[in-house]
Amino acid sequence: MSNTRAFSEAALENSERSLQANIPETTAWKDFLALIKVGIINSNMITTFTGLWLALHFTDQHFFNNLDIVFYTLVGSSLIIAGSCAYNNYYDRDIDHLMERTKDRPTVTGKVSPGRVALLSISTIALGTLLLLLASPAAAVIGLIGVFSYVVLYTMWTKRKYVSNTIVGSISGAVPPLIGWAAVDGNLDMIAWALFLVMFAWQPPHFYALAMRRAEEYRAAGIPMLPVVKGFRTTKKHIFAWLAVLLPLPLMLTSLGLPFLILASALNVGWIVLGIYANKFKDDIKWAKAMFIYSLQYLTIMFVAMVIVTLI
Repeated sequence: MSNTRAFSEAALENSERSLQANIPETTAWKDFLALIKVGIINSNMITTFTGLWLALHFTDQHFFNNLDIVFYTLVGSSLIIAGSCAYNNYYDRDIDHLMERTKDRPTVTGKVSPGRVALLSISTIALGTLLLLLASPAAAVIGLIGVFSYVVLYTMWTKRKYVSNTIVGSISGAVPPLIGWAAVDGNLDMIAWALFLVMFAWQPPHFYALAMRRAEEYRAAGIPMLPVVKGFRTTKKHIFAWLAVLLPLPLMLTSLGLPFLILASALNVGWIVLGIYANKFKDDIKWAKAMFIYSLQYLTIMFVAMVIVTLI
């Protein structure tokens, strides 16, 4: 009996060592960045800043005279997004181990306790809301709408139940430019809503392309993404449909001038042409990769260009 018990204990220790060996070595800082999804924050800061910059431009206010508002808006927005993403990590810790791209998150490996993640989420959202309130009440309200749509409507409600989860999640992703504009001007101009619509329509083709590449992972996690439920062929049709929605939106931004209108239209047409041309690969995953990479370049070029044309 003693030999059997000793063998069992040794086997358990070896199992624990093996599990620990598979956990990648990271620093506390890297774990923190993973919890708040710093990549999402960075991309959203581009759209938040663009909304703020354009509001200053079209209300004839100077950037350097409003550095306090810029600080409150960018830091506040970063914090509420960080808190929302941390909550997403907290809530999804039971399924993240089933997906290759999320299996090494600190909430999965156990490097950070769920309680601490929840505390991080609540505290950063609260602090971020306070900073946005210092910028303007309208910015704070819109920020909280974004938090609610991501945490409640997307993460807790639709993500695991409905194929429309991507559409619902697009609401929160389209809010940052509205926050930026509202920090300067609470009376949201048509330009602010145009930025919202561009971001809203951009997200489905972006995330559907990603979901195609990760379809088996989503299937294993039980997440009803469009490619999992409807297949790749239907997903492609939906992507082209959303690209068609993007086509007329530059017409809402004619106040940015003809050069921007031409550039934005070219980016939209280019995305559709790429989708048609990439079919030559006869490989849906390669097609999805090309579309996903283009979507990233599209977002950066589009919103940076909005700032540049106001400087010319």
